[in-house]
Amino acid sequence: MCLIVFAWRVHPQYPLVVAANRDEFIARPAAAAHWWTDEPRILAGRDLEASGTWMGLTRSGRFAALTNYRDPTRHRPGAPTRGALVRDCLLSDESAESSLRQLARVSGDYAGFNMIVCDGQSLGVHESTTGAVRMLSPGVYGLSNHLLDSDWPKLSRARERLRAALPQLPDEQALFALLRDDQPAEDHHLPQTGVSPEWERLLSPAFIRAPAYGYGTRCSTVITVGSDGAARLREWSWDADGNPTGTVTHEFVAASNRPGA
Repeated sequence: MCLIVFAWRVHPQYPLVVAANRDEFIARPAAAAHWWTDEPRILAGRDLEASGTWMGLTRSGRFAALTNYRDPTRHRPGAPTRGALVRDCLLSDESAESSLRQLARVSGDYAGFNMIVCDGQSLGVHESTTGAVRMLSPGVYGLSNHLLDSDWPKLSRARERLRAALPQLPDEQALFALLRDDQPAEDHHLPQTGVSPEWERLLSPAFIRAPAYGYGTRCSTVITVGSDGAARLREWSWDADGNPTGTVTHEFVAASNRPGA
């Protein structure tokens, strides 16, 4: 993912609420969110080039998501795919904190990233560039291509819009609208991550359109997990110009919350 905002134990009925955009080169093949045939516990989109994923849920309600860290000086040619880390965190039977601490021991082998893991009871983040593992208290948080809650205009705006959208649940329209926000940051507020000013400008909205470069927001996802275990994932896919190409919706009750489980 390249933008993910989430509310953890803020809404009385929905302990976990996630709104996220995946930005990627248009030519990189990917499948929309689905239950994987080779790993039936996983509900996630799939990178068809490296077989990993950027974000997903499991039948038990476990959640994991990854954002890349943007810094050209940290590029690691030949490094293993980070999408496999999300898969492994989803399949782990360890607590969220244990999974993140195990990940921290090997994350230096990969290009920079941030990982969020939630086991239903706790939620935490690992920042590979700092080595930190942080277990989060209830609140509204956000990640883009830097550290947790970095002071980037699109991230600050998305967090505030998520906070304002929570009282409207289960209506998801406000969450969808924040993900489609294509307002660029003013030049004097642009991050400085080592790419050109033109790229900083193109990458500054929540929803990215850069068809001339074959890049943009490929999909937008809203996830809610209720206190009763009812989970819902809705995903919209987009073409190079930001036009819709499909929508999928998955609903299930997390196994750990089913009567008799």
